[in-house]
Amino acid sequence: MSPQPDPDLQTPVALVTGATSGIGRAIALKLASDGFDVIVHGRDASRGKETVKEIESKGGCARFVPADLTLPADIARLAADAGPVDVLVNNAGFSWFGPTANLDVATFDSLFASNVRSAYFLVAAIAPKMVERRSGCIINLGSMAGQIGLAGGAAYGATKAAQAAMARAWAVEFSPSGVRVNAVAPGPVFTGGAAPDRTEKLGTTTLLNRAAQAEEIAEVVAFLASRKAGYITGATIAIDGGRTAT
Repeated sequence: MSPQPDPDLQTPVALVTGATSGIGRAIALKLASDGFDVIVHGRDASRGKETVKEIESKGGCARFVPADLTLPADIARLAADAGPVDVLVNNAGFSWFGPTANLDVATFDSLFASNVRSAYFLVAAIAPKMVERRSGCIINLGSMAGQIGLAGGAAYGATKAAQAAMARAWAVEFSPSGVRVNAVAPGPVFTGGAAPDRTEKLGTTTLLNRAAQAEEIAEVVAFLASRKAGYITGATIAIDGGRTAT
């Protein structure tokens, strides 16, 4: 279990993008339970309010900030609205799987804008303030798809490989100033947005012969956000049931 923040210090703030469903929502709930004030980002106001309500019902503190992270102006507005952030979790994005020839240019560009460009420019806006305070933590959500070849996943896998690559480069850039940057690479995970049968089938390819629950990913993210992980930076942590070990 992640340690509670020091009560003698100001309550730390965590910004979780794509936090209204799936893995992002589980991360927001977990960080709130660990004592963070959580900024819940998403595009759906009703789901955002539901996430905030659940956090508050469990004694946590959260607020919802809507933004379309494919729009540079919305990225800047989100960063300004968030203010000083202690932990940034770059989770927002979507997946596309199918024959390479079936992916149109517009969807390809949207995939990279949502999964890669949004994280890049959000870090560009937020990390310098962390550097000034000589403290902070950034966690990117990669995927096993960024580590291994999956049929139909060339574009999506490339976006997730980019998340790991950016985490390494940002660690080199920011960690000497006290800002830790890491990535996690989940395997198949049961979420509301993925077809359960497909996720279950992918789960049988792992060494543990099952897919993960979103809460299992959130536990690892919370650990990386905690002081227990104070000597970890520039790493990509596989949370894939051993799939990439083989």
